[in-house]
Amino acid sequence: MKEVAILLVAALLLNGCGSNSTSTPTTAADLWSADVLGGVGPASGFSFSTDFTLNSDGSLTLNSFQFYNAGNCFPANGEAVTGSITDLEVNQNTYAVTGTMKFTVQSGGNTLILTGPLTGTGGPSGSDVLTGGSVTGTWTFMGSGSPTGCNNTTGSFTMTQS
Repeated sequence: MKEVAILLVAALLLNGCGSNSTSTPTTAADLWSADVLGGVGPASGFSFSTDFTLNSDGSLTLNSFQFYNAGNCFPANGEAVTGSITDLEVNQNTYAVTGTMKFTVQSGGNTLILTGPLTGTGGPSGSDVLTGGSVTGTWTFMGSGSPTGCNNTTGSFTMTQS
């Protein structure tokens, strides 16, 4: 009976090794830059830079946002920007971070939505800093047609943390 108890305790200890944790990084340090490829006419070239804080509910609080070349479909200022990171996990052995990012920019009846899988690195257990973050995915622009040429289109993007 003693041997069974020792084996059970050993099995429980070993079972805990190598598991994934759902601890959530809350800081995505540094600036993020997005290269948004594809689209047609004014509804293209939506590359931008941003930085944000990840909230405990997965939403993002934007600290800054700036288009590099928004064209006519978005004004220089006045965009409503929101985002979220869901299904966020940190592997406690490798500190690899994975999740899904959704990033939305709205203004004047036009909406740009970027979605894709997030990868990066977190610190040792308990660290709240994401570094080396990268998202590669697809974007959709839902245009109002105003100004002229701001029509529905899609493409791909890469967003990286510097």
